[in-house]
Amino acid sequence: MSEILAHVTRGGAVECIHRGDLVVTDTEGKIVYSIGDPQKHTYWRSAAKPFQVIPLVEAEGMKRFDFSGRELALMTSSHGGEETHVAAVQGILDKIGLTADALECGAAPPMYRRAANKILKEGGSFSVLTNACSGKHAAILALAKIRDYPVEGYSQPIHPAQHEVLRAVADLAGLMPKDLTIGIDGCGFPVFGLPIYNMAIAYAHLANPHRFPQSRRSALEIIARAMTDHPHYVAGTNRLDTALMEATGGRILAKVGSEGVYSVSITDQGLSLTLKIEDGSSRPFGPVIIEALKKLNALTTTELETLHPHHQVYLQNHRKQTIGQIIPTL
Repeated sequence: MSEILAHVTRGGAVECIHRGDLVVTDTEGKIVYSIGDPQKHTYWRSAAKPFQVIPLVEAEGMKRFDFSGRELALMTSSHGGEETHVAAVQGILDKIGLTADALECGAAPPMYRRAANKILKEGGSFSVLTNACSGKHAAILALAKIRDYPVEGYSQPIHPAQHEVLRAVADLAGLMPKDLTIGIDGCGFPVFGLPIYNMAIAYAHLANPHRFPQSRRSALEIIARAMTDHPHYVAGTNRLDTALMEATGGRILAKVGSEGVYSVSITDQGLSLTLKIEDGSSRPFGPVIIEALKKLNALTTTELETLHPHHQVYLQNHRKQTIGQIIPTL
């Protein structure tokens, strides 16, 4: 059963409660720490993205198309739609010989509000390139080109590229493909339902992929290195994923998912953490995730100080008065 993970206060009183479930595992599947139900079943949403690019990396897509680490990081991202992100998506498409018309993610506003406002002020419009999932879509297009699969319909569960993705995701989570519940994400891609325990196992393997054959181990190392070397391309300005990776020099690898899902690899400890906020809110992510990492001794004093704005979150009204706080209760 989900437990209280955060209080939202106003005037010293608790006005709102966020419940959820959290689990920390190692690569052997041992539960190191948990709150609530470690077997909570939910959709992984965008936190599965690092594993959805495994088939492309194993197919030597990096070499075939001369993709950079930044471009690979963007393929794992829920990017903010900033100019750097849009340029990187376009660069991927240029390298595989396709245009933005091939992307099946749909047009969406940038997650980064200033980027969205800039487009509107200049009289522009939102596009598939500003969609937070466009990097992932471009990655599967690249895989389709390598395998000589049809480009059209690449986002559908029946597409052969998606079959490869499904097998890779299930393998990392320690499950069989049939064990995953399949839904459709906001961008039209298949999403995977599974216990948060298995999500955590996958991120533990991303931190330490020693149990896998060389080809998969190498792919996981390449993906993790791209994300931690280029954290801006995994999320963007003022985003928790980016802040965690920058503050820790890549010791922490972090990836957000929609509807209250968040996954973290603690690379130097071979541990991982997955969180599900019951009401689907992202509001308590920073306070809860950073408090959990603090309890695991995964952050130094200096790193905690750097991450303070994400850990100690104060609420302000329209007059910029501080009226409350989000307080983790771990």
